[in-house]
Amino acid sequence: MRVQRSLSTVLKNPVVLAIGSFICVCLALGASATFFQPSTVTQASEEQAAPSVQPAVVQPAAFSPPPTSEDLLRFNQHLIAIAKKVTPAVVNISIVKTTAPRSSPFPHSPFFDDPFFRKFFGERFREERRQEPRRRQQGMGSGVIVNPDGYIVTNNHVVAEGDEIQVVLGDQRKFEAELIGTDPKTDLAIVKIEASGLPFLSWGDSSTLEVGEMVVAVGNPFGLNQTVTMGIISAVGRAGVGLADYEDFIQTDAAINPGNSGGALVNVQGELIGINTAIFTRSGGYMGIGFAIPSNMAKGVARSLEAHGTVVRGWLGVSIQDLTPDLAKQFETTDTKGALVTDVVEGSPAQDARFRRGDIIREYDGRPVPNATKLRTYVAETSPETKVGVGILREGKRERLTIVIGQMPTDVAGLGEVGTVGQRHALSGLTVESVASEPSSDDTGVRVLTVRPDSRAARAGIRKDDVILEINRTSIKDVDDFDRVTSRLDEDDSVLVLLRRGRSMLFLSLSGK
Repeated sequence: MRVQRSLSTVLKNPVVLAIGSFICVCLALGASATFFQPSTVTQASEEQAAPSVQPAVVQPAAFSPPPTSEDLLRFNQHLIAIAKKVTPAVVNISIVKTTAPRSSPFPHSPFFDDPFFRKFFGERFREERRQEPRRRQQGMGSGVIVNPDGYIVTNNHVVAEGDEIQVVLGDQRKFEAELIGTDPKTDLAIVKIEASGLPFLSWGDSSTLEVGEMVVAVGNPFGLNQTVTMGIISAVGRAGVGLADYEDFIQTDAAINPGNSGGALVNVQGELIGINTAIFTRSGGYMGIGFAIPSNMAKGVARSLEAHGTVVRGWLGVSIQDLTPDLAKQFETTDTKGALVTDVVEGSPAQDARFRRGDIIREYDGRPVPNATKLRTYVAETSPETKVGVGILREGKRERLTIVIGQMPTDVAGLGEVGTVGQRHALSGLTVESVASEPSSDDTGVRVLTVRPDSRAARAGIRKDDVILEINRTSIKDVDDFDRVTSRLDEDDSVLVLLRRGRSMLFLSLSGK
């Protein structure tokens, strides 16, 4: 009975289970390799006697033989070596934020000085209100030393609100840190401590990462210093998560929890390939989905913050959007890859390079452009004054343009005549007015006043206050132009609309009935 209980205890050990599972997978892969070897038996038939060209035998993928216990031991020693290399360069960051005392809903009320009121609450209550101290709130996260002279990369959301920043190294030394700069657009920040000869991590190349690659995450979850977890890369190039303006996240299943923010994600060479920044969770803890800012983005931001205290980004000078299947048809392409140019800023590098509205950018500096988000990231990471080749699709034909990237400007980031669309077509359900009729406006186009909720225009995404500038590539200057163009539309016609929304330009494709 004692032996059985001991064996049961061993089998429940998570390390034993993990190693056992790894061995089973490798044995299964080895067995699969044997099972799927091509058969050397051929069928005897009259067809074989005749001279003929035999089809080539497709060889299955070769699998390595299952690992031995020595292989597993070497692998385990390698993981230990990675942990020993990485953990000294990952620090604990805590911040203190001082907040104003809670104010009374009646801060200047004469009732507090009324003798009858003080009879119930006393003089002590009034004095305590006057002397209530300012409150101190604490937060905690992680950081990575990327320079032996004390420069530390972390998340903006870890340090941005702190009045005091304290860094605790792996050897328990404590330092007051100086905030060098923050970049909310990527959720990155740089702090510095007065120290030298510190252990640090070298930057890896995040552009080479592949799904399935093994990674190690190091941080301080729940205040547990220098915790190491292991997993794989689940996805790359994640965008649309809603965490930052520039998103190109690495997704990993390496355990990341509150307090890991700003910590290191490293590859099996111990190189820094990401800064852990967020988790997807419904419980408040680890659920198998974590996100890290890729090292190539973080490295550029960090170096710019170190040098300038702010981030210098490249600028193309175009408004862009993703292609939809309907838009792809309108712009004579068979797929939705690329970024559709909706506007070219006057005086911008794009205008100098002769970009046009309606161009589809498919390649940037030798890299394919899958969507608008990726192009935006590529351009932002390019140093100003860099000459770049750009591949475009213009009216169905491939062309190549050369552009000198500029520096992103700091700011880049009564009714008149009214017309109503009454007939049945793709733009039915809109009420518009001429923009030029507005007292202080020199613009042209028609502003959308109302959108019928059940209309095709509403389903396509047209909103109140959008300014329609073109319909089917025809310029719309005022309500008369709008009425003239829409009067020629049939119920089954598809319509391409160019509109301005705020400071952005946007193409929308409205399908026929």
